Amino acid sequence: MDRDDRDWWRHGVFYQVYPRSFQDSDGDGVGDLKGIIRRLPYLRALGIDAIWLSPIFASPMADFGYDISDYTGIDPLFGTMEDFDALIASAHDSGLKLILDLVPNHTSDQHPWFIESRSSRENPKRDWYIWRDGGADGGPPNNWLSEFGGSAWAYDEASGQYYYHAFLDKQPDLNWRNPEVRQAIYDVMRFWLGKGVDGFRVDVIWHLIKDADFRDNPPNPHFLEGRPPHEKILTQYSTDQAEVHGVIAEMRAVTEEFDNRVLIGEIYLPLHRLVAYYGNDLRGAQMPFNFALLSTLWSARSIEEIVADYEKALPPGAWPNWVLGNHDRQRVASRVGAEQARVAAMLLLTLRGTPTLYYGDEIGMRQLPIAPDQVQDPFEKNVPGIGVGRDGCRTPMQWSTEANAGFSTAKPWLPLAHDFARENVASLGADGSSILSLYKALIELRRRLPQLVTGTYEAIAAQGDTLVYRRRSNEGSVVIALNLGNEPAMFTSSAIGFNKEIMLSTFLDRQGEQVEGELELRANEGLILGPRQD
Repeated sequence: MDRDDRDWWRHGVFYQVYPRSFQDSDGDGVGDLKGIIRRLPYLRALGIDAIWLSPIFASPMADFGYDISDYTGIDPLFGTMEDFDALIASAHDSGLKLILDLVPNHTSDQHPWFIESRSSRENPKRDWYIWRDGGADGGPPNNWLSEFGGSAWAYDEASGQYYYHAFLDKQPDLNWRNPEVRQAIYDVMRFWLGKGVDGFRVDVIWHLIKDADFRDNPPNPHFLEGRPPHEKILTQYSTDQAEVHGVIAEMRAVTEEFDNRVLIGEIYLPLHRLVAYYGNDLRGAQMPFNFALLSTLWSARSIEEIVADYEKALPPGAWPNWVLGNHDRQRVASRVGAEQARVAAMLLLTLRGTPTLYYGDEIGMRQLPIAPDQVQDPFEKNVPGIGVGRDGCRTPMQWSTEANAGFSTAKPWLPLAHDFARENVASLGADGSSILSLYKALIELRRRLPQLVTGTYEAIAAQGDTLVYRRRSNEGSVVIALNLGNEPAMFTSSAIGFNKEIMLSTFLDRQGEQVEGELELRANEGLILGPRQD
């Protein structure tokens, strides 16, 4: 892809790498930067255009890199700055973009900024974090809860105040109302942009600004027992404050000091609130991540409604995007089943907007149950027994039938799936009907057909478990028909137009088949249909 293409992030396919689990090069059981370099030819052959790396910065690893102690240093676990420079050069030489994970909401409690802030109430950096006196009852300042369990306020004996942490107590939140904090993070952005990174995925971007008066959050009337305890209250005052959009506009302005960069926001909000993060006149994040498919009921009508609502809510000119998996959520193959994982791949790569793949989904990796004595995730350790653990979607990439799936010569930091000897890149790459072959075919077809990139989205009325839509551009139109059920389905050709032939089946076995009268979809099958080639 041409690095001077200003719309590269609209046209490309993104791929998330969780560095700890992608490829180990030095035999310590943890993935690293040299390992990623080694696997760049695989990513290029897959057909993706941009790599998003989860954090690689210096960190005590209380939350595996999302607790940063040095924003401009590489953690030795992953390598050196020279390794990073080699990675970005190799990626660009391969035609791949590189996106870093920026974590500006909080730092590690070992960051020099927090050590200074904690040292006394008079320290110049005291206001870089959120410090408050206790409440009238002598307890925390308000009822805000940590997403990782318990109060979001930690008491500091030395200074007699509480500091706020939306996540672990080892991850104190920065005070984004302080202009010095903003400038410090903007300088971090400039450091990495100056090294040539192509943009940032901004962690929990909707958390950055908190209510100035620190009012209690209201109770959640829809809380269900068995859900994480922080959901007992709504985050009305601790997240998604109106002032956050000014901050994001400033971040966007920093990226635009450099050519052809992108700003992506991690946001778990309903669609009507999510789209506000595009900003006034689209001066916010170019792509506020749309996670609607991660939690929806996997049914044709539910997905049809989500797509329609999203398309309707998008501001004029805003570019959509879709995500099926990430490092915080259950693997798609476990969420929807192995058969539907192929249909999900066709959905992701044919909807209007930029798709983001999660490493391993292209080989159908499943959520791995983690034994209690092997749990690494602090969320699961703090809130055990209700299934919130994220380790199961972070297991090592399955490359081959070699020891430890070709991931490492040492015992991996997380266990491997028992099926890695069969479900791996080498084996599936040699199988022309595998899910990996399907992903490659879908990405290649997307690259070849402008309709699948820039075309409009048009829903086509369908019944039952069938989802049908058309992608139309000046170059013509294609129809996507997806059977989200486990029974065959029929669809009349009159609804999709005549003179059609199958361009691609999720089973990879019907290419060129003519469609006459009725279209038959097998159970768990998706089809892409184009004009008949006589």
